[in-house]
Amino acid sequence: MHKEYVMGNEAIALGALAAGVNVVAGYPGTPSTEVLETVAKRRGQGTYVEWSVNEKAAMELAAGAAYSGARALVTMKQVGLNVASDPLMSLEYVGVKGGLVILVADDPGPISSQTEQDTRHFAAFSKVPCFDPSSAEEAYRMIQEAFDLSEKYGTPVFLRPTTRVCHGYASLEVKDPEEYTVHNPDGFVKDSKRWVIFPRLSYANHQKIVARNEELSEIFSGYEGNSIRIFGEKKGLRLGIAASGISYAYAEEALEKLDFPYQVQLFKVSTPYPFPKFKALRFLQDCDQVLCLEELDPVIEDGLIHLAGRYGLSVEILGKHTHATSVAGENTRDSVEEWIRIFMGIPDPGTGSGSSEEKEDPSSAPELPVRPPVLCAGCPHRASFYAVKQAMKGKKTIFCGDIGCYTLGNAMPLDMVDTCLCMGAGVNIAQGVGRVDPDTTCFAFVGDSTFFASAITGVVNAVYNQADMTLIVLDNSTTAMTGHQPHPGTGQTMMGEIVAKVDMEQVLRGVGVKTVETVNPLCYKEALETVTRVAAGPGVKAIIFKYPCIAMASDQAKHLREVGPVRILPEKCIQCKKCIRELGCPALILKDGKVAIDETLCTGCGLCRQICPMGAIEGGDNPEDGVQVSDQPRLGDVPSEEGGEFHA
Repeated sequence: MHKEYVMGNEAIALGALAAGVNVVAGYPGTPSTEVLETVAKRRGQGTYVEWSVNEKAAMELAAGAAYSGARALVTMKQVGLNVASDPLMSLEYVGVKGGLVILVADDPGPISSQTEQDTRHFAAFSKVPCFDPSSAEEAYRMIQEAFDLSEKYGTPVFLRPTTRVCHGYASLEVKDPEEYTVHNPDGFVKDSKRWVIFPRLSYANHQKIVARNEELSEIFSGYEGNSIRIFGEKKGLRLGIAASGISYAYAEEALEKLDFPYQVQLFKVSTPYPFPKFKALRFLQDCDQVLCLEELDPVIEDGLIHLAGRYGLSVEILGKHTHATSVAGENTRDSVEEWIRIFMGIPDPGTGSGSSEEKEDPSSAPELPVRPPVLCAGCPHRASFYAVKQAMKGKKTIFCGDIGCYTLGNAMPLDMVDTCLCMGAGVNIAQGVGRVDPDTTCFAFVGDSTFFASAITGVVNAVYNQADMTLIVLDNSTTAMTGHQPHPGTGQTMMGEIVAKVDMEQVLRGVGVKTVETVNPLCYKEALETVTRVAAGPGVKAIIFKYPCIAMASDQAKHLREVGPVRILPEKCIQCKKCIRELGCPALILKDGKVAIDETLCTGCGLCRQICPMGAIEGGDNPEDGVQVSDQPRLGDVPSEEGGEFHA
């Protein structure tokens, strides 16, 4: 054993490696991404790892590995579980042979997601056991326990950390590589009565699953992760607090800090499904009032209410249902302390009593600076959006967006995202609008990674059903939003292998899109002309705007760094501010009321120079004289110094 200071996601990855994981697959999504990346960096020779094309593919690949006796891990964020839910629901009925852990990171807030959905509901819905860690240390231990449980009972198992567990840091004892479990899969053994899901098999297995989960509820009641800790003197009211995840850590810290005259029990729930029934009953029997602290939904609260009603216990249970805690968003150390203080009748520390340490007056703290989300300076997506906007000026249009960096195209002054539902949905939404309102010129924007993940089927639907729409693929040669992970179009795998790139043009032509053109969005005139011409055609058309993410270590980025930022020519600038009003680039600023360039941000992409009506901007790049689109390197063409293996 040795000590390391690691992020929660790194702890989970190291725990999986210590458990002898053989196969790891996933799709990048904050706050889960670093789990798979850490496995890729720290794995031994016996571990295979991949970024799959989407979460459904990852789940099915992991299932196949587990059918073959391997220990498999599949990683995703909470909305990715929606994509993987089809195989998941059937997989529980079929079962597994090797251990299969499904790492789903929930995102209270939400900080970087569309929804605040709670994976604990999915655990109950799919009847899959679930572990809910409260710290990096616990996550490291739990994933190893999850593999053991999965193999023992032949079931997938959820591990559900939330953002602050995933991204929090801790110093913890981890195993040395030579201490790792060595797991040797025995291979797939044909047995159609086990691996082929028929209604009769599902009916029989459903009964077994229910019986197993009743057994697990009893076993989890004795699990050390489900604990009851006593705080304070035994006087007066019989109070209890039930908590899970990071909320437990906050509650424990608050109870150690606050002064109170009577006893309170702190019940830690680490296995929300199956619920630890008998441990929960023992907790409830010693309480008159209980406060539930959890993110995101009232899962523990509902479990305790059910038990109290079923067994006729006279106990008042407070939480989200009673608005004793917040019904949405993240719990914080301060919010949990406040809810506990109110629940226990402890005076507000602002009155000068009731707390072992005084809080600072929040009014004395300076206000945080406002930083609205915006596309990076030099981002090629800004040029793509601008070209489409100018080409369609005065026309009735809809711009259907998608999930990624380019969702920020909704911000003013671009204002180019009219809809955004989920990954790949914009392609089909554009078709739906077009059917109802045929006078609307319909566009769908999608990134290159999302194109492969979930948009191809939408394009097939559009071609098959003879839609009239224009697909815009924003190809920046990476999965930029989650940290520059590779995808099928980059020419490199997570194992560091250089492979043939899947060509988007060929894919689009192969499914029947007859008009497909590729253009550099930073060549403004060419981009404008291409959009105007292609969008005017009938049927399904596609334009691929192709230029690497400015944050990548590409030849283009190196070229722009050498070129340097653009410059304002004061003698020509008439202060019309068109560059600021129409582009919204963070490198274009007002200084003493006049247009200026923030040289610390400007990448020299040259877009502002091309739209300036007075020619008052010089320098930067001239895309028409630079590297041609067909020659632009992708991620796979830029090996790292570490033998070509990809590192985010």
